[in-house]
Amino acid sequence: MAGSRATNKAMFWRIIRRLLGANRGRLFVILLGLGAGAAVTAALLNLQVDAKRRLTTEFRAFGPNVLILPKGSSAASSETLPESTVHLVPVNLPGGRVAVSSTLYMVAGVFVPQSGKSLAAVVAGSNPLAFQTASVLSSSGPEASLNEPTPSPGQLCVAGARVAKQMGFQQDTELVLASGDSRESCRVASFRQTGGPEDDRVEIGLRAAQRLANLPDCISAIELIVPGTPGEIQSYIADLQRLLPDVDVRPIRQFTEGQAKIYNRISGLLTATVAIVLLLTGLCVMAAMTNVAMERKVDVGLMKAIGGSMRRVLRLFLAEAALLGLAGGIIGAAAGIFLSIGLGKAVFGVAARPRLIVYPVAVALTVIVAILSAFPLRRLASIRPASVFRGEA
Repeated sequence: MAGSRATNKAMFWRIIRRLLGANRGRLFVILLGLGAGAAVTAALLNLQVDAKRRLTTEFRAFGPNVLILPKGSSAASSETLPESTVHLVPVNLPGGRVAVSSTLYMVAGVFVPQSGKSLAAVVAGSNPLAFQTASVLSSSGPEASLNEPTPSPGQLCVAGARVAKQMGFQQDTELVLASGDSRESCRVASFRQTGGPEDDRVEIGLRAAQRLANLPDCISAIELIVPGTPGEIQSYIADLQRLLPDVDVRPIRQFTEGQAKIYNRISGLLTATVAIVLLLTGLCVMAAMTNVAMERKVDVGLMKAIGGSMRRVLRLFLAEAALLGLAGGIIGAAAGIFLSIGLGKAVFGVAARPRLIVYPVAVALTVIVAILSAFPLRRLASIRPASVFRGEA
């Protein structure tokens, strides 16, 4: 019995080799179609997967997307949180590390000794202050650079664009901030222009703000930049709210919803394109398989005449289609991943990072398309050996 199975298996693969080599021109056309489909599929899938990381990175530049506030607080309230709450926030996620900033808000007088101008403005104390200044140094001129040595956060500040315009000060201008009997001085390190309320603020180090407001170890809010997809961010917010029931955890919806809409559009477009490419690939291969079915009528009639069941005959052709799909998928998917690097640079301005999970998915899809495209071979089931030998089929 074992010897018979080994003989059948050897004969099976021998026939497969003969079938593959019977018409090399047609074999090349099928491989070319499957390879091209696999290449485009792998490139688009890699772009789709990389778009999650790319959008997360781009949206990080806009600032925090989650806020932790005192329970039941409103925009006009002066309630605070213990600064120790920061240490309870989980920062390690599968998608990356959560950036955390503590902030204390107050209204204080801003005085410019050089010009004698003063006004009341919102002062925000942040820890770390670099969290606020990293995205605004580019607007302060070529002399401002992250590589240059800077004073300690308690000695420098970041001025909103509208505040700077109203008071007419420049970079390195000394400011004096006053609240009650407290005074703090700082030097303008950079300017912030977002088009939002940040343009009306002066941002200083958290310790200086706590001294100015006479609120040691107190903060108004904790700002988080949470990496990941919108669904992952919402899941993180829900877990954080359960972990910290005495505070309010609120998403900044203009960022989370904007990221979700952009990703859904990109993902939907790429998914639809992949589906169209696979459909066109399947139609091309199906046309080639129709010719295969017409050419192999005599071979099928002979196999059935010597006792071969139709099930075994179709298994031969399905195995041939699967092997063609596997070969085309392996070659095309590898080319597609390299293609996605160039496409990513053209779309996002930065080369897409190759994602290994895309490779087996693209190969598997190509094999499935190849097998489904062998549907015309079912016509061979109706062939009668006698009709073939009489030349009627």
